[in-house]
Amino acid sequence: MNEPTVGPIVGYTTPEHTRIFLRGDHKNQVGVFAAIRHRKAGTQSWSAGLYSRLSEAYDMSDTLVLSGLSPDTQYEYQAGWFTAPLDHTVEMAAKIEFKWPSTLYRFKSASPKRDRVHRYIVGSCRYLLFRNKTPVMPAVGDKIFNAIQSLSTHEPLDGVLMIGDQVYVDDLNIAWPDREYADISLRYQAAFTQPYIRQLMSSTPTYMILDDHEIEDNWPSKRDHDDDELYRNAIQAYETFQSSNSPALGLLANGRINRDIKKYWYTFADGDTDWFVMDCRTERVLTRSGRAMIGVAQEQALYKWLVSSTAKVKFIVSSVLFMPDQDSHGEDGWKGFAEQRHRLLEAIRSNAIKNVIFICGDIHGSLACELKHSQDPDFTTHCIVSSPLCNALVLPYAKANNLVLDAPLASNTTGAYLPTLTGPMVSENNFACLTLEGQQLKVDFHSPSAQVLKSVTIELK
Repeated sequence: MNEPTVGPIVGYTTPEHTRIFLRGDHKNQVGVFAAIRHRKAGTQSWSAGLYSRLSEAYDMSDTLVLSGLSPDTQYEYQAGWFTAPLDHTVEMAAKIEFKWPSTLYRFKSASPKRDRVHRYIVGSCRYLLFRNKTPVMPAVGDKIFNAIQSLSTHEPLDGVLMIGDQVYVDDLNIAWPDREYADISLRYQAAFTQPYIRQLMSSTPTYMILDDHEIEDNWPSKRDHDDDELYRNAIQAYETFQSSNSPALGLLANGRINRDIKKYWYTFADGDTDWFVMDCRTERVLTRSGRAMIGVAQEQALYKWLVSSTAKVKFIVSSVLFMPDQDSHGEDGWKGFAEQRHRLLEAIRSNAIKNVIFICGDIHGSLACELKHSQDPDFTTHCIVSSPLCNALVLPYAKANNLVLDAPLASNTTGAYLPTLTGPMVSENNFACLTLEGQQLKVDFHSPSAQVLKSVTIELK
């Protein structure tokens, strides 16, 4: 059996199950199969293997679901792919005797306990330069994942959230943007097979959502009829490499993932946290009438989720900046969709929903922001921005002097929403570590060498 060509990537994980993505390779005139087996750490007996026939339709990859797990338990697993005669079914292939790959991976099932420490990593915008279909100096961008992995050995993580621009399909629209599926797939393969990110994702639940560079800069503002094929190819690659092990996909009766994807936004719960990961790209309406960042169904689902959540903290993930506004180049974020943003804020305020935290990326600068209301002293919400994991040499970092902090986000007869930075902005490569303990959410921004650049503590209500 061969080692995966991409992965394994641990995705959506609950106390009872986890989803693991892996990719094999294209082979002519034979069937190609993936396999995973697992066991509780410290035990000798392996589970029966879980097998899947790999298909060209999904770039010779699949997401396998390990079910029947015990909560809050360490597991070991092995994963790989192999070939068999073309006429072999999955059942026939499972009977073949072979030697499993020597690599032993580990993951932990989720804990259902609410009164515990929760810890997550969030980050966005990991640029990887390509020349002649080959990554250039990939170790530069991979270094930061070594820092995350090192942190996780001392402070165990409940999850990693990569919230946009995991790949740059357009290559900044400067040179060599990719449009064909095979070329886009190569970018994902390069991005996800660097040693440190591969080690991190093989052991830590990883949740991803797309932003513009998974398709094209500021998508879909410059879309024309020639971009239909680009969109199909980019979305096919996104569904394969990012969405397939996420909560966006349901499960079929046989325990396999349901490939009939209806939406890219999703929710998940972990202990005393609830997460709503928005799709801020593929549902945009840019006409003057009905302008919207997210579609009607997604907006209504978000309101319902906010009102029904009983978790201590409600995290809303937006791949683009929710607040504060940028003075220039901000129309791609929620500044350009102010009416819908105002509806969302009013829903939070009118329902007196506490401890709502927005998690954002995109702007190549990191910050923490508090939002108050001029006429409602009980209203407070926060925004944490974490970007970039690795910047392109030609792009500047965002600076605080481009933020609008002397004007309200929105105003009406009931008052104004007023943003304030809580500490200085981080204008270098970084990631954020969120630690929920008791009635505090601590946010530490780390450099690629794991140095703490800035810390903010949010007092919860």
